[in-house]
Parts: sequence; structure tokens; C-alpha cells
Amino acid sequence: MKILRKIIEIDEELCNGCGQCVPACEEGAIEIINGKAKLVAERYCDGLGACLGECPQGALKIVERVAEDFDEEAVEERLKTMKEQKPMACGCPSTMTQSWDAPKKTCEDFSRPTILEESALSHWPIQLRLVNPEAPFLKDAELLIASDCTVAAYPAFHQEMLPGKVLLMGCPKFDDISFYKEKLIEIFKRNSIRSVTNVIMEVPCCSGMPRLVEMAMEEAGVSIPTNTVVIGIKGQKLST
Repeated sequence: MKILRKIIEIDEELCNGCGQCVPACEEGAIEIINGKAKLVAERYCDGLGACLGECPQGALKIVERVAEDFDEEAVEERLKTMKEQKPMACGCPSTMTQSWDAPKKTCEDFSRPTILEESALSHWPIQLRLVNPEAPFLKDAELLIASDCTVAAYPAFHQEMLPGKVLLMGCPKFDDISFYKEKLIEIFKRNSIRSVTNVIMEVPCCSGMPRLVEMAMEEAGVSIPTNTVVIGIKGQKLST
């Protein structure tokens, strides 16, 4: 049934697809589709505007118009479905948890030309969507949460960023960051994570990842030392 009520409105011209509004919506009413924030269905939006303060572009506002009535039962069903999603449940080998001893090197060791071909990776899988929150390699880990493009852009990723850290990768623009948040909450709850380093690109769509990590920590009830490294599109380290 349609009624006159308050509901979110998204200005696509202002939206840069950063995705910060997605985890802020507790009802799961917003998704990033084709690089823009979209209202999935009117019945999922309660019109309270919890997402407004998360948009750095000012692309969100509350308006009053005729829309489908808010359906709390539909929201509960949607959230349940989102939480139960288990990608790659077919037993694909890419989901198999594995760990091994990475070379016992320091960051200085990895900078030497004679061993530049050695990998500092110590586990599998590395995609956040595939990692089991109870994977042994997460216990007492120092996490390196990297946006996908950073690995290709920064030439010294293995030498400077990865030694001694557990790598989790994802794309805050194209992947389901609501799923990311739930996965991170479980990781933070079930493991004594020692630190988190976010590695993101300078582009706007990456900026939502550090905020997503903060929100997951808040909901998990933990406080973990965190820092963020920004990589330029030409491959240079811009800030830490």
C-alpha cells in the first residue's frame, strides 16, 4: 500500500559510489548498483535518515512523498537472507582455508633486489568474501585490509605492506559491503585481532572501507589499533 510518508532520496549526480551509506542503513535498503547508491525497494526504507551523515557528497536527503509503506517484516526477511548468504558454497577449491610459513624476513629484507621475487603471503583465501571468520590464521593476527586495486598499483606491496600480516582483500565499489561488515564483525568477535591496516586507493569509492572497518569494530564491541595507507593511482604512497 502506498501512503504519503518520509523516505530517502538519492541524487545520482552527486553520488560518487563510495558506499559509506550502505552499512549505515540498518534495514539494508541501499546498495551500490552500477557505481551509484540506489534504494533497493521503498518498503525497506524507514525514512529515519540514519544514512544521511555518512554521505561525504551530500547526495542523500529525506523527502516526503507517496511511497510504499515501510514493511518491518520484509526488512527482517531481507536482513536474514543477506546474513545467510554464503558465496561459493559449491565447494570450490578457492574457498579452502590454507596457511603456510611465509619467509621469515623483515621489511628491510624484502627490499633487497636478490629476493624481490619471494611472496610474503602466508594463507589462503585472501578475498574477504571467502575467508572463514574462524580460520586459524586470523587468531592474534595483524590484519592488512586492502582494496583490490592497491595490490596492482603499489609496486612494493609484498615488500613493504604484507610481511607479518594477514591479508584480506575486497572492492568497496563493486562488492556487497553490507556483507563485508557482517563478515568483519564476526572476525573481530571471534579473534583477538592485534591491529588493522587499511590500504586504499585515492579514488572516492575506496574511502568507505576504513569507515566500514570502524563500524564493524563498534558493533563487535572491540577497540583495535588502526591506520590507513592511501595509494595514488600512479602507484605512489600518498599518506599514512
